[in-house]
Amino acid sequence: MALLHVENLRVDIPMGNSPTPDDMLHAVRGLDFEVERGEMLCIVGESGCGKSLTSLALMDLLPRKAKRTATRLTLDGIDMLTQSERRMCDLRGNRLAMIFQEPMTSLNPAYSIGDQLSEVLTQHRKVSRKDAMARAAQMLEKVGISNATERLGQYPHQLSGGLRQRVIIAMALMCEPDLIIADEPTTALDVTIQAQILRLIRDIQKEFGLAVIFITHDLGLVARIADRVAVMYAGEIVETAPALQLFENPQHPYTKGLLASIPIPGKTKPGEALGSIPGLVPSLVGEQQGCAFRNRCGQAVDACAQNIPEIMRDGHMARCLFAAPGPEPTRQQAQLQQGSARA
Repeated sequence: MALLHVENLRVDIPMGNSPTPDDMLHAVRGLDFEVERGEMLCIVGESGCGKSLTSLALMDLLPRKAKRTATRLTLDGIDMLTQSERRMCDLRGNRLAMIFQEPMTSLNPAYSIGDQLSEVLTQHRKVSRKDAMARAAQMLEKVGISNATERLGQYPHQLSGGLRQRVIIAMALMCEPDLIIADEPTTALDVTIQAQILRLIRDIQKEFGLAVIFITHDLGLVARIADRVAVMYAGEIVETAPALQLFENPQHPYTKGLLASIPIPGKTKPGEALGSIPGLVPSLVGEQQGCAFRNRCGQAVDACAQNIPEIMRDGHMARCLFAAPGPEPTRQQAQLQQGSARA
């Protein structure tokens, strides 16, 4: 049984004070996916496709005007659509936790690192402050921060960006949650620190048996860490598959376009032009019918303007009339996967 079940998740945002249905921004449009225990699911897509709003919807932390609806949203059998705000506060930080993109704005500058870490535990467990601080020091050491006891008394501005992100990871681990959502957790860091944080998240996931939803726009990164991948475009998931299968045999034209835009180590020559996707992302205001990618797709036919079926085979789903999921790698795509895995 999957840990997290999501069916028909939508996020709608009214535009203006008295919006009509045609003035509604449909930012997330009917997502269906599951996350197994101990699995790393990467949600990938370009900026504005709805990745971050999806994470906030799962945490029930959407902006005030945004409306979340779903047919089903359960975590380990708990219906998160019917929980009170108090109960959701009990779940957040306890059963599910989030690692945000910018650690400096995620930490309170007026409180010490120790105070902020220990508060997570005392809010959800009946423990003394002394025991909570001991746990905080233990978690700082777990995420690779030396002199943990000394760090407990420091404030966020006294730490580097990489150390602050490690503190956020330690905070997420304080209550040993079942699921962690990581929203672009390495974007604000330099390349060397990015690699360290990625390795840390993967190691922590394996050690604690955590389920992780990792949100990113970087397919090269996805190739290194994902168990499964969900590709988002214009508020929809257009393709999902086990990671290796997606890189070896992409089925949706948008996924193929993304992969064509990535340099292949040892194959792409210096100065060689990479692939690009022509056209613009469609407006998300008002209801849409058919494939949202059709106006940018070289394969599009008139039928693409109608409702598009989800074609599924061997755990590989693609929302495309021309999809034929199956493990049929091309040489170039296999080289991409192998090169990314080595990076």
